[in-house]
Amino acid sequence: MKRTSRDIRTANRYEVLRRIIARSPTSRQELAAATGLSLATVATLVGELLDLRMITEVGFEDSAGGRPRGLVAVHASGGALIGVDIAETYVRVELFDLALNVLARADEDVSPGESLPGQVVGHVAAAVGSVVARAGVEDARVLGVGVSVPGQVDRATGRAAYAPNWDWHDVPLLDMLAEHIPHPLYLDNPLRAGAVAELWCGAARGRGDAVVVNLGTGVGAGLVLGGALHRGVSNSAGEWGHTTIVLDGRPCRCGGRGCVEAYVGASGIMRTLRELSPGSALLHPRDQTATIAALGRGVRERDPVALEVVRETVRHLGAGIANLVNLFNPEVVVLSSWVAAALGEPLLHEVRTAVARHALQRPLAATEIVLSPVPSDPVCLGAATFALEGALRPAGRRTGRRSARRTMTPS
Repeated sequence: MKRTSRDIRTANRYEVLRRIIARSPTSRQELAAATGLSLATVATLVGELLDLRMITEVGFEDSAGGRPRGLVAVHASGGALIGVDIAETYVRVELFDLALNVLARADEDVSPGESLPGQVVGHVAAAVGSVVARAGVEDARVLGVGVSVPGQVDRATGRAAYAPNWDWHDVPLLDMLAEHIPHPLYLDNPLRAGAVAELWCGAARGRGDAVVVNLGTGVGAGLVLGGALHRGVSNSAGEWGHTTIVLDGRPCRCGGRGCVEAYVGASGIMRTLRELSPGSALLHPRDQTATIAALGRGVRERDPVALEVVRETVRHLGAGIANLVNLFNPEVVVLSSWVAAALGEPLLHEVRTAVARHALQRPLAATEIVLSPVPSDPVCLGAATFALEGALRPAGRRTGRRSARRTMTPS
């Protein structure tokens, strides 16, 4: 799709605000140097952000031999953003100020029998209402709600195009949510959300090329190429979890066989545990979260079964990540999401060793492999930035789904 001048202006607003959030206070001159935009363009964009009350003037700094430079900083209380992480086993919602500090969070468990769209929408609506109430934020201050849902999504229509783990096809998710949530809504998936979180506040900050490996029930890779999020022509880039790693291997929920996800997603890890030790006390047959948590504890305690399960998982994971290193030559590979967090440093150590066995030496030498350092839920944070991007679009170009009960304009 061809970008219009308004699209470019929105992207420039977004980039300038991102730099201000990353380094407040800062000057217009520093912003111009950091973004590559002209000083005149930066001055115009800063003026627009001041008008939107997203940033504020905070004084001056001395410059070498010249006039003092005016400083601007993010206006943290100038609005609120909500990020929603819909996963196969939970719904997590976090409410942020404009400096991306978490003001409130809420969690809703999603049981295996609660995967119908209406049931998931109910959990999201309840959690969004909870964080707004806990933070004591007026509805008018909420600039938008970014929603991350697993699988392939159509951002323009707000539809969950395909979620294999729930067998969702073309679900009008944002229209359903708009019946319950009185704020602009923006949809994407956890691969993009996790990558943006790392780009703004995590291990990809200041990096040109990064891969964010999402390890949860589903598996995928968010891509940062040339310092920007890579979406692909149909917003489907990063479906690494459904690339084949074992010919004619385990069946995957996508309908294929031998996919990466079938071996390193939470369900695949549980299957490996059942195969290696069917009666293990580590296995909670209907509870992915409890099983992965038990494996994490077991690895830290040097339990032989837990160690063997992680080594077998990493045998496939390391080969899959080596493929990403060889393909994209990234500066950093980030292990993110709840499975990576639960298995922690022992997983990271094993992955680094396994990747070294498979990746080409030259690209590997330039690649750092780390756990996500984002202190909050990376997907919630990334989803909130999608709402921020929507709020920065000029009037008449915002594509977020809005409640039929109310139309809102950021102040």
